[in-house]
Amino acid sequence: MAKYDEQFKLRVVRRYLSGSAGAKTVGAEQGLGHATVRRWVQSYREHGLSGLRRKGASYDAAFKLQVLRRMRQEHWSQAQTAAAFNIRCATHIGKWARQYDAGGLGALAPKRRGRPPMPHKHPPAPIPTDMTAEQMREELAYLRAENDYLKKLKALIEAERTGSAGEKAQIVQGLRPTHPLSLLLRAAKLSRSTFYYHLKAQGAVDQYAALKAKIRAIYTRHKGRYGYRRITAALRQAGQCVNHKTVQKLMRALGLKSLVRPKRYRSYRGEVGRVAPNVLARQFEADRPNQKWVTDVTEFNVRGQKLYLSPVMDLYNGEIVAYETSERPLFGLVGNMLKKAMRRLSPGDQPLLHSDQGWQYQQPSYRRMLADRGLTQSMSRKGNCLDNAAMESWFATLKTECFYLRRYDSIEQLQKAIGQFIHYYNHQRIRLKLKGLSPVQYRTQALAA
Repeated sequence: MAKYDEQFKLRVVRRYLSGSAGAKTVGAEQGLGHATVRRWVQSYREHGLSGLRRKGASYDAAFKLQVLRRMRQEHWSQAQTAAAFNIRCATHIGKWARQYDAGGLGALAPKRRGRPPMPHKHPPAPIPTDMTAEQMREELAYLRAENDYLKKLKALIEAERTGSAGEKAQIVQGLRPTHPLSLLLRAAKLSRSTFYYHLKAQGAVDQYAALKAKIRAIYTRHKGRYGYRRITAALRQAGQCVNHKTVQKLMRALGLKSLVRPKRYRSYRGEVGRVAPNVLARQFEADRPNQKWVTDVTEFNVRGQKLYLSPVMDLYNGEIVAYETSERPLFGLVGNMLKKAMRRLSPGDQPLLHSDQGWQYQQPSYRRMLADRGLTQSMSRKGNCLDNAAMESWFATLKTECFYLRRYDSIEQLQKAIGQFIHYYNHQRIRLKLKGLSPVQYRTQALAA
């Protein structure tokens, strides 16, 4: 069936001949090229309705020669010549001209359709009678491998494939379970190096398959919180020696990316508070556990309900020593947290406890609890959160890795999630500054040394 029937062509021609639109406009309306519209119009002007009918018969050499001579005598274009002789496709005329210039009149004769006749097959070579039984078995194995290979190759050729070296390697790979590789390579006329080259290029041998599986498992276990640096540290901790650039490349190929977005905070630098001096002075490193503590209070909002968290962090390894949650920011929130933290101290431990200038930390009850246990109080300067940057940084980690990654329906659900995250943070989540160990692992190894 023709792509465009006679009635459709006639409507296009009449639209153009009405004079209300040009060839480009008419072609755009009907989804045609302007050259096609002009060709149909010219054919209609020369031959009427018959010029719009598709011709199914082929053209003989005499007709082709007549077309070429007329075109060259009148200096017509291929489109004008096609319209004059009612030829459906103008590109045929250019093809005829090239054939005539190259081979004369004989080249214009229509060729026989279909496949060319098969050449006469030579009779099979006689089987030598002086072969030993072992040689005959080897020859039989080769002929079987060659027969299976040629069947596969024939299937590719019938599917209009080219039978390149890569496809030959693919066929050989598929037949390896049933035939020796050497016989298959001999039948395919492939060298061993070429075979393995194309096998690797096709991705049949993925040297990073096992490593990709481990990377995906670590990423899933930590719920997307780890980037390539932490995943590299986790792999090394598990005994896998791998470069961080390799992990980064494989994560990019797998489409894995840390869901945590780093945040920075800038604040006003105020004066030192009157209640307690800034003893810590941004010295956030500690030589031993329970030497320097930091604390603060943060707020969460779940469907209009608020939850407050008050933790204490040890600057030695970043471990959360104790924490308390409450739905109201009362002094009991900080007081209960401090009692839990003091129960973790040994008799000789008297850490420095740093906080901001929140009203809870200026209460006489709070200061009395610190003095009774021998703890040194330190407070940030007014309006300067950088003096307590270690605690602020942990709050950012908590919110980006726990609070912002999911939707919570109630305060109770969030309280449970915070407790689970703090346990995960202390015991499982590795820190690069702790040599790829979690805070508890780092403290345990240091005490055992």
